[in-house]
Amino acid sequence: MLAITVLTEDGHRHVRASAGKLAELVNRLGGQNDRFLVIQRIPDLPEVFIQVWHEDEGDYELEHRDGASDRHFQAVVDRPESVIAAMTRWARLEDEWGSGLNWTPLDLGLPEPPPSLELDEDERKELDARIREVIVGGYATRAQLAEIAQDYLVSGDRRPVSPEQARRLVDRMWLERVDAQRDPLRIDAQTVRVIAEGVLVRTRPSPLTPSQRGRLHGARLAQSPNAAVGRFPKVQRVVAGNGTLMVAGCKVQVGQVHRGKVVTVALEETRFRVLFEGEELSERPRTVIKEVNRLRASGHIDYRI
Repeated sequence: MLAITVLTEDGHRHVRASAGKLAELVNRLGGQNDRFLVIQRIPDLPEVFIQVWHEDEGDYELEHRDGASDRHFQAVVDRPESVIAAMTRWARLEDEWGSGLNWTPLDLGLPEPPPSLELDEDERKELDARIREVIVGGYATRAQLAEIAQDYLVSGDRRPVSPEQARRLVDRMWLERVDAQRDPLRIDAQTVRVIAEGVLVRTRPSPLTPSQRGRLHGARLAQSPNAAVGRFPKVQRVVAGNGTLMVAGCKVQVGQVHRGKVVTVALEETRFRVLFEGEELSERPRTVIKEVNRLRASGHIDYRI
């Protein structure tokens, strides 16, 4: 399955269509009410799509857009196989997915920005709350959300939210939700770790072979071979008067009996180990992925004196 939604002229939505289904939809283009396809990614991003138009025996007009209006391009293709190949590679986030096609910029002009919303504070809060509620529900498309935003505050002849204002409001809130849900994965030879807002929330055994990891689409190398460990596999810290120390954004409880000691903290991928003169004093799960930039303890107060 591909992480896309395919929209057809007759109004059907094919969610997570397979490569075979996508090929079938392209091959049948040309008849009445079946002349174009629009493909959006999952999650859907505003102004990011690829689409094709084909009528009767004419050429295939292939377009893609990647955000701003100056990132909208068109290519004319004479064979459905070329369209299928380009669309499938786009859906898979392959590098140079559009190579081999003659892309030209498509100048649609810059849209006029809509006027600012003229809502009082209570109306704006009510509208924002309603849109967020529907977004969290997870069933409405961006187009459906825009309709809700446009109609929610209608009263008699008063329609305070225009279609363009509704679309822009929804797009902003939609992107906030998408950004909040993007949990990066850190994949190595043994494990897959899910990191949300810098916090390690889940660790699982990796099901991928080295060759499969090398073929991941859209993946990039971490900033260092093992960013979870950081530059220093071991660091020094002073145990504070309350028996704790801070390392890599985490508070580690060591015990007041050890206050004032300069201890060694071993930075492992999934835990911290606190050592003193070769003896392990404490262990704590490592739940925050944060670079450690200080190797030495910054001070030493002997509370036993």
